Amino acid sequence: MLVVIWLAGTGVRRWRAEEAERRRLAAEVAAAAERARIARDLHDVVTHHVTAMVVQADAAQFLVDSSPDRTGTGLRAISDTGRRALTELRTLLGILEATGESRTADRTPALGKVADLVEQARLSGQPVEWTEQGEQLPRSVDVELTIYRVIQEALTNALKHATGNPTKVLVQHGKDHIEVEVVTLGPAVGSTATPSGGRGLTGLRERVRMLGGDLVSGALPDDGGFRVWAMIPGSST
Repeated sequence: MLVVIWLAGTGVRRWRAEEAERRRLAAEVAAAAERARIARDLHDVVTHHVTAMVVQADAAQFLVDSSPDRTGTGLRAISDTGRRALTELRTLLGILEATGESRTADRTPALGKVADLVEQARLSGQPVEWTEQGEQLPRSVDVELTIYRVIQEALTNALKHATGNPTKVLVQHGKDHIEVEVVTLGPAVGSTATPSGGRGLTGLRERVRMLGGDLVSGALPDDGGFRVWAMIPGSST
């Protein structure tokens, strides 16, 4: 009887130790995934807004000599872009705080704010045509944020590599998915507005695949521009 009790106690202690180790490893994996997600968000926010500010500053500098009356508009665009960057950075820093509260749903960019991205690109001198098709349905936060980031990255690349070229943004709302297509026409400019690290589209592709979707990007034939297309599953909430 004593041997049986001892063996049972040993088994329970081993099971508890293994369970504690599994929980520790699961917590480490979750923390690593969260760090990677925040790193991607930081890249998207900083790259997009800084690129827009550089392009807007270059345009404002040109306007000082050619059209002083329009210089104020360019400076206001830079100021507005800086404020948006600070707002999003504060949001990400707030997520990093160990508050124990989950307030992601009311603090992340929503699909409805795509209009802000388009307007910001236009203020930077990028002619953007935005079209929506289908009925806009409420989606999960992850789906809406991913759609927002796809458009943000595509417009950032357009500003960096094809400043001033016509860009078309198409969002198609389906019942169980959303398709996003961003096409920038014409050849790329000789030099980019800001250096490129090559991480943006790669990180986006991983983000989209985590939701069960797909992202395809590449140059159009005959030097006709660049296309980013994404299909993101997501039933209405």
